[in-house]
Amino acid sequence: MTDAHLDPLIALRPWQAPELTSWGRLPANAVDRRHGAVPLDGDWRFQLLPAPDVRPGEAWSSSYVPGVWTLQGTDDLPQYLNVRMPFAEFPPDVPAANPTGVYERAVDVPAEWTGRRIVLQVGAAESVLLVHVDGRPVGISKDSHLAAEFDLTPVVRPGERATVRLTVVKWSDASHIEDQDQWWHGGITRSVLLYATDPLHLADVTVRARRDGDLLVECRVRDAGGALPEGWYVSGELDGQLLTQDAEFDRANAEDERVSAFLGEARLRAAVPEVRTWNAETPELYGLIVRLHRADGTVADTSRHRVGFRDVEIDGRDLLVNGERVFIRGVNRHDFHPLTGRTVSYGDMRADLVLLKRFGFNAIRTAHYPNDPALYDLADELGFYVVDEADIESHDHAHEIADDPRYLGAFVDRVARMVLRDKNHPSVIIWSLGNESDYGANHDAAAGWVRRHDPTRPVQYEGAAKRGWADPDLASDIACPMYAPLEECLAHALSGTQTKPLIQCEYSHAMGNSNGTLADHWAAIEATPGLQGGFIWEFWDHGILQRVNDGRPAGRGGAGLYDNGVAAPGHRWAYGGDFGETDHDGAFIADGVVLPDRTPKPVMFEHREIAAPVRIDCFRHESVVLGNHQHFRGLDWLSGVWELSLADGTTLTAPAELPGLRPGETAVVPLPFELPPEGGEAWLTLRVTTAGDEPWAPRGTVVCLPQVRLRAAPPPVHTRVPDGPVEVDEDGLLVHPLLTAPPVLSLWRAPTDNDELGGMAARWRDWGLAEPARKVVSVRRDPGRVTVVSDYVCAGGTVRHEQVLTAVAGGLLVTESAELPEALHDVARVGTVFETVPGLTLLEWFGQGPWESYPDRAAGAPVGHHSLPVDELFTPYLRPQESGGRHGVRRFTLSAPDATGLAVRLDRPRQISVNRHRAAGLAAVAHHDELVPRAGCVVHIDGAHRGLGTASCGPDTFASYLVAAGVHRWSWTLRVL
Repeated sequence: MTDAHLDPLIALRPWQAPELTSWGRLPANAVDRRHGAVPLDGDWRFQLLPAPDVRPGEAWSSSYVPGVWTLQGTDDLPQYLNVRMPFAEFPPDVPAANPTGVYERAVDVPAEWTGRRIVLQVGAAESVLLVHVDGRPVGISKDSHLAAEFDLTPVVRPGERATVRLTVVKWSDASHIEDQDQWWHGGITRSVLLYATDPLHLADVTVRARRDGDLLVECRVRDAGGALPEGWYVSGELDGQLLTQDAEFDRANAEDERVSAFLGEARLRAAVPEVRTWNAETPELYGLIVRLHRADGTVADTSRHRVGFRDVEIDGRDLLVNGERVFIRGVNRHDFHPLTGRTVSYGDMRADLVLLKRFGFNAIRTAHYPNDPALYDLADELGFYVVDEADIESHDHAHEIADDPRYLGAFVDRVARMVLRDKNHPSVIIWSLGNESDYGANHDAAAGWVRRHDPTRPVQYEGAAKRGWADPDLASDIACPMYAPLEECLAHALSGTQTKPLIQCEYSHAMGNSNGTLADHWAAIEATPGLQGGFIWEFWDHGILQRVNDGRPAGRGGAGLYDNGVAAPGHRWAYGGDFGETDHDGAFIADGVVLPDRTPKPVMFEHREIAAPVRIDCFRHESVVLGNHQHFRGLDWLSGVWELSLADGTTLTAPAELPGLRPGETAVVPLPFELPPEGGEAWLTLRVTTAGDEPWAPRGTVVCLPQVRLRAAPPPVHTRVPDGPVEVDEDGLLVHPLLTAPPVLSLWRAPTDNDELGGMAARWRDWGLAEPARKVVSVRRDPGRVTVVSDYVCAGGTVRHEQVLTAVAGGLLVTESAELPEALHDVARVGTVFETVPGLTLLEWFGQGPWESYPDRAAGAPVGHHSLPVDELFTPYLRPQESGGRHGVRRFTLSAPDATGLAVRLDRPRQISVNRHRAAGLAAVAHHDELVPRAGCVVHIDGAHRGLGTASCGPDTFASYLVAAGVHRWSWTLRVL
């Protein structure tokens, strides 16, 4: 049965009316009402209906608010799609089968609120919210990521109980402009609260604080009873300093028709001497209190703000903060949690930003909607530049919607409400009109509103910028492309035609084992005027914790069922397709720099070093040059320790006294050690830590590990005089007591996500590189030496492999070469793979580490002496793939607890990997719970290994990191410990 004829809100059919963005909803504003409010979070009575015009029944369950019903035991489960809509209807139409959640609870209205204005705030609901109180219609709201407020004064009585019903319709015309790259959910995703104000109240407060100390506070005043009373006034204080009334403004507006009996305006001013400015490095904040007074002086309303004095401007092709050209070291961030989906707590958000701060990030793009309000408070406090993005993405129907006048109101409404909510945050330095929605008149209208309302910040929109990076007439003040190849960015910056800052809104796609060439990009950015940084895609792997036995989400009760990125037994990280949906985009949801539980991926250490505030710029004779690479801060907040790593296994340490450098300055510092005359290769590392407690890091937290090579390794010298027998089988394969599988040629790796989506993996499969047929050409046995020539035959051609096994003093020298035909012009690796006996549990090595590194992602792994348990070498990317490699390794040992094992010395720094899985095993499964670790170790020694790139969405690795056709040579020695 339907009750559309009984319910005026249902009769409006708001889920299919794009011209209806709201009804009964109060205007957005920047007055924070959370303090003193009555929270309504918790368990609500709940029903999930098949469509919005179906009458609720008698059987109620419960659902926790805030939260999504898709993760709370309903049959409507999460679905992941990147571009495509989850239904076939064209905008503004939606399917008749339309999950609709009905939430209901009793609310006791405080008796002391008699005579006051009473407001309900719903933090966020997706995608259409209908509000009833005691069966009476109150209002409608769209926009899944901004709060909706409704005046309940006419429908509730203080001291009595009211029944609040919130109906949330999942699919609507608004869904077509909320087509973001994330899970589709339904529910109330942010907190619900009830608050009261005096009828005479602050309707809005706008704060403008300049870096010269000039403060302007603009207040708008309303009275819920109608006309404003006579004699009201506004006062304010900033950290105890009283603000002055702007008398000139009052005189000018005394007869201004805009200031009617129903709307009051007032301005307060202050000039702060010796002002402490706000920036991402030193986020100085002042406390502002604004009070609205009745004629008798009593306070009717109060608004509290944290103020940061700073300027944002564009000067030519430079984005300036407080007059300084700053690098934007950013990341795109969704509101996400692996148990609660779109609902995140204050603690979650703080942990997100603390982690980002510790790894050198200074900027966030709120992809692709306004984030939870608490995030902006934290960004103000901890120091982040924020690109605040409106909840607009029409990816599947972008071209049609961009100029569709039916959606004009929605575009302007969403952008305007975001600006009205977030305008007082110093962290917000750029407004974004949305994402991947083509470009049309609706964007121009929204941009016009922003520029008129807030001329203090630039506007950006990638869809406009891509029409022409230098076009001054488009609705983007910044050229903000996605995944633009570095050579194109460089060409633009050097062309002489650039008119705007170039800051990529997305680059370096972090899907799986990825982010190759990140250091190369930043070397070019820092060296090229006109290039100013960008935002990595993205922060999170959006894996949802799932029970394996029944395929259901673990839900709120899953806390503690994961650690260090690994789900507990019986659970796994779910991605697209894991909830039974046939239409999905698979693991493309797993493209973050952290795993679903916020465990940093190895790329985080790469970024930390790229963004290092203090660096060793070069080595000169008996000294090094240190540089301060910050924009605003000295080095006094840092401390350091020198570490000298020598090839003979020695590591020396000494305290470091950092020079007093201003931003951009350098200083020559003498070496803290006298190099021994012998000892081979030598590396000097400066371990930089926080000197005291920072808001985002306790004292002693590592900030960066800049390093310089003081002495190169001498050319390798091998004793090639045979010294004992070499045992091989009839096929010329080595027989060794510590090996269960002999060393053979390896040309393949378990494809990374970039390999798969970039097309390389399909090519390697077509070439047959995973399992080429080995044909022995010849086996020559000499005293103490065996030379084996083999052809590895695959569909892409034949690879001639020569392996010379020579018994040398204390071990075995293995000298290898492989000749790849021209047809095999880009392979994953050329190297050796073997397997060891069980019981070897510890890897110790001299080379880059301790975390995973690859040829094009190795800047953040300093050379030194490292050790890790074998089981900790593997990185559990959501979809199993090539993982755990270490770049630039000179030598390593694999040992058992009793110190027995094997040792390998390489002819020069090489890529190696040691783990419990064969490449074929990794490639054969979709999740880690399907893997069965081997008892022994699988060891790869690569003569050459292909870079990672970011080709799942963006450019592949550079040509210099490819493994090309031709002859490859490498050698290594093996001995028993």
